Amino acid sequence: MAYEKVWANDEKLSKEEIHKLKKDGLDILNDIDRYAKEGFASIPQEDWGHFKWAGLYLQKPKEAGYFMMRVNIPTGIITNEQAIALANIGKDYGRDVIDITTRQAIQYHWLTIEQLPDIYRRLGEVGLSSIGACGDIPRTIVGNPLAGIDRNELMDTREIVNDVYHFFQRNSDFSNLPRKFKMSISSNTQNAGHDLINCLAFTPAAKVIDGEEKIGFHVKVGGGLSAKPYLAEELDVFVLPEDVKDVAIAITTVYRDYGYREKRHRARLKFLVADWGKDKFREKLIEVYGKELPTKGEDKIENWNAGYFYGVHPQKQEGLSYAGFNVPVGRMDSEQLLQLADVAKRYGNGEIRTCNSQNVVIPNVPNDKVEELLAEPVFEKITIQPNSFIGYSVSCTGIEYCNLALVETKEKTRRLAEYLDEHIQLDVPVRIHMVGCPNSCGQRQIADVGLQGVLMKTKEAGMVEAFEIYVGGTLEKDHAQFNEKLKGRVKAEDLESVLKNLFAFFKEEKVVGEDFYNFVQRVGVETLQGELDKILVEA
Repeated sequence: MAYEKVWANDEKLSKEEIHKLKKDGLDILNDIDRYAKEGFASIPQEDWGHFKWAGLYLQKPKEAGYFMMRVNIPTGIITNEQAIALANIGKDYGRDVIDITTRQAIQYHWLTIEQLPDIYRRLGEVGLSSIGACGDIPRTIVGNPLAGIDRNELMDTREIVNDVYHFFQRNSDFSNLPRKFKMSISSNTQNAGHDLINCLAFTPAAKVIDGEEKIGFHVKVGGGLSAKPYLAEELDVFVLPEDVKDVAIAITTVYRDYGYREKRHRARLKFLVADWGKDKFREKLIEVYGKELPTKGEDKIENWNAGYFYGVHPQKQEGLSYAGFNVPVGRMDSEQLLQLADVAKRYGNGEIRTCNSQNVVIPNVPNDKVEELLAEPVFEKITIQPNSFIGYSVSCTGIEYCNLALVETKEKTRRLAEYLDEHIQLDVPVRIHMVGCPNSCGQRQIADVGLQGVLMKTKEAGMVEAFEIYVGGTLEKDHAQFNEKLKGRVKAEDLESVLKNLFAFFKEEKVVGEDFYNFVQRVGVETLQGELDKILVEA
């Protein structure tokens, strides 16, 4: 029985909402084969946006008919068969460009409508899907890439993630949400799931119930970035593992039925949570869930690892290790992915795991095979101990493919990091995230140094690419905060030298072992602003 669209008669619905009432986003799946036969010119422009539900965005310029595709990788786990299929799709259709996103997904570019049926067939044959990777729908579920092997997890969350993910896949009861809905499920005590920036996050917790300690989850709602970022609020509930799916369904139902649909820029769950408050939201959750939930127990998050797992580390399985590698700015080619798949099969169980830092982990390597693994040629470029800046640099897609971006980001981030590694040596890494627009797919707000692309008017050259600089972001427990903007815009051509001088100041003034976040807290944003002002005068 179909659910009731309780918002359908609202006279103030946005034009996008009216269009979704006429045609559900998932209905585009019924049209793709026909459009593939008839060509891109046969697709009505009003259908372009619906391709998001199929995991597709039109690249820039849209009229050229090339698609970006995002493939869901729940909690970042890719089997050997899937890795080979993903690499071959990139080789055959994606001009050899394969990106890892900040939500552990795999992303392609340059796809055409004619190629899509075969791509969907190949993905389906290995149990993968791009459906719901974009659009106003529950997105892929991020989490702990070490699930099942992690010494720092309270439980193995793989089965829970897959259960929740497959419930929402192609589920027309939840394919018309007010906006995108991002979920995180992790039992990792280092907060690998980035709990505070998700619409819904299940985080590790414990509670004594009837005299017995139970392992489960706390629940956080209403996180999100973009132009108006919010940190998630923690609800006063404790959820047992067997109840995660039903609680996720209930919270998604609350968002579907009560979320805002009049203005797209205020439609994310974060705005509803901010207006209602966490207590009212909890009341509505219990009403929709249909029974009371236990109150919070003991939070088991200890700190935040920012999604980095470099190096070789012992698994909880005796005699096995995992190895974490850097994929520079998350971009590789098909041959590199095929090589990773090959070494993962020869030395591990074939799995490759993606991280929300845009990197990879190869698990289940026998300890006596580690040195042999690390000697493989593929690890000359995808390195286990990268230089400091390239190893901690994250980038969105940028203007190369994205219609929303104002500046180029991927290659610029790579060149910037390599330049800084050549000119500055620090005793701590500095996390740099570059984004091409305020939507922040590259998660600029949580970086030590966030770089946001803008256009800047100059007397000499007119409008040029430039960047705003933000400092001091973290999701560290008990003092999570978004980074703060420094005044002044830096022309793209000056960015390398400006940041080199800013980090030289950091190096000179910091104490041994002090990271960038704590440095900002100690000296103050005003001090960094003063230093930037001096650098810009001299630039």
